[in-house]
Amino acid sequence: MAWMCLRAACAAVVLSVMAPAQAASPADTLVVAQALDDIVSLDPAEGFELSSVQVFNSLYQRLVQADPEHPEHLAPTLASSWQAAPNGRSIVFELKAGARFAGGHPVRPEDVIFSLSRAVKLNRSPAFILGELGWTPANVEGLLRRVDDRHVRVAWTAGVGPGFALNVLTAPVASIVDQTEVSPRQAGGDSGNDWLHTHSAGSGPFRIRRYLPHEALVLDANADCPTGAPHLAHLIIRNVADAASRRLLVEVGDADIARDLGPDQIAALQTSETVKTVEFPSAVLHYLMFNAANPANPVLRNPALWEAARWLVDYDALAGKLLKGQYQVHQAFLADGFPGALETKPYYLDVARAKAILAKGGVPPGVTIRLDVFNQPPFPEIAQALQASFAQAGIHLQIQPLVASEVYARTRTRSMEAVWLYWIQDYFDAHSTASAFASNRDDGSKTVAWRAGWQIPGLTVLTQQAVAQGDPARRQELYRSLQAEVQQASPYVFALQERARVVMRRNVQGYRQGLNADMVYYDRVSK
Repeated sequence: MAWMCLRAACAAVVLSVMAPAQAASPADTLVVAQALDDIVSLDPAEGFELSSVQVFNSLYQRLVQADPEHPEHLAPTLASSWQAAPNGRSIVFELKAGARFAGGHPVRPEDVIFSLSRAVKLNRSPAFILGELGWTPANVEGLLRRVDDRHVRVAWTAGVGPGFALNVLTAPVASIVDQTEVSPRQAGGDSGNDWLHTHSAGSGPFRIRRYLPHEALVLDANADCPTGAPHLAHLIIRNVADAASRRLLVEVGDADIARDLGPDQIAALQTSETVKTVEFPSAVLHYLMFNAANPANPVLRNPALWEAARWLVDYDALAGKLLKGQYQVHQAFLADGFPGALETKPYYLDVARAKAILAKGGVPPGVTIRLDVFNQPPFPEIAQALQASFAQAGIHLQIQPLVASEVYARTRTRSMEAVWLYWIQDYFDAHSTASAFASNRDDGSKTVAWRAGWQIPGLTVLTQQAVAQGDPARRQELYRSLQAEVQQASPYVFALQERARVVMRRNVQGYRQGLNADMVYYDRVSK
């Protein structure tokens, strides 16, 4: 009966924003069931959680974006063409003729300048991505210039080339917002940030009608989207925290798509005549991280713990038995599908070897480590498997299931001891991941390495050399070298790469999903 109560609660949300409501999903509406509790903000200059990132392509567009089918290629979006300067430090973009925002205002060079500079000046979680171009609150406006009504010049100070700059500009934080709509909503110098928490001002295929935190996100079609109107009139993403309830909703037809079902739920649906499971490539990586900066537990900074932990994960059992093929074993920080990804998998479960490493490194048996995990499947199940294998070497993992927002908050403030996380690339370039895991710059950037309390000046320099390298083959060699060093001696244990599986009603057609987490596309869906 729990699912019936859930249906009634969600129906009340829909009734408040749409009429008439129906028991099953309406013909012109796509209903998606997933967890939304991780959303902090729907402002593309701030939102950096999985649910936020997955919805930004429905609300906003960038000058250029990765091609949905071939993400290694760039597709013109709000820009119809671009030309790099001979010195390799600027690009002039020509804006698409007649492009308009969902609010009806034309897309102008001023909107590009406003959007990119506000993201840098707000300096929220994803701002470091634009910082890779050398942009700072003090210099960014001077590097962005209106050429004429259709052209805007984007320059940068970092020692990187146009190819890398274009990849950075595909990230959601580089989304173009409507200055005309946002500026009147500014309050206290926030550049409209508070308003954009729950509203949208983009040119994407949908716009927000209403967002009810922890309940539902309701979107309406933008008929004037520069890349074409979506096929359906409405998109409703309902917050359904329980995976079993998501499964039931898609089975009975109250949801058209169910995301993030556990292996057991997906296995139970394989013989269903009403739903199908579709698999997509995914670059999402899962890893264990220790916090070497936590003063309360000195063992966390001992490299012997890090090394031993690599031999205390039963990778094959996790991927094949526990997770039933939804993941593959992957032990490097660049996901399969990225140029230069390291394919070696040297580690496996070897308790005797781990015990010897711990003893040699002075780690006594009986150590207790708090392990933070998301309270959604498959994370608690993964944590329990780790708890069992680590216990064989005398390490007690104290599992702490938490809501996603609390896991992120503890990790970003270095309050955790150990945490099982997943990594999502911010744009389709190896530097997106390398700069997070192999760089801890002394500039205030709170990279993953910083959150792990890992001091690595040598690797930080090598990471910068890799991004500045113009020869693609040499650049890939540098990234393979970085991955090998991180794989062998770091506070991370890379374990799994996701195979994204989405369950949907059999009448749903045209859904697309790409390698990166932001590559979720609802605009061509029909049913």
